Amino acid sequence: QHSEHWVERFQYREAGPQLLLQAFLQRVVNSRGRIEREYGVGRGRTDLTIFWPASADREERRIVIECKLIRGGREHTIREALGQISAYMDGCDADEGHLALFDRDPDKPWQEKIFREERPASAGTIVAWGM
Repeated sequence: QHSEHWVERFQYREAGPQLLLQAFLQRVVNSRGRIEREYGVGRGRTDLTIFWPASADREERRIVIECKLIRGGREHTIREALGQISAYMDGCDADEGHLALFDRDPDKPWQEKIFREERPASAGTIVAWGM
């Protein structure tokens, strides 16, 4: 709520939405898991990895989240990100992969910006979330 006041404060356009998502996720995992953040642009690392306590078949669950601004259209941005996220998932033995897409078009209504889609990728299914 009221995120527009924070999102516009950053010169790097992806920073505002990504920081708000991180703040939300931190509250979700605060009691049981942890979030590792990667700010090294171009180093081949994901934006966020969530580590969640053990499940019946595994010591620790790993969830990869990549954040992107929509550039060149929604489908184009998703296609470009799938291979990248698959590589991240393989690299850290992740159980899940997610793509958070931020649509910064001020003329587009929220009903068009918000979506959830599952996409097949080499490392498994990746869920794309529109915001």
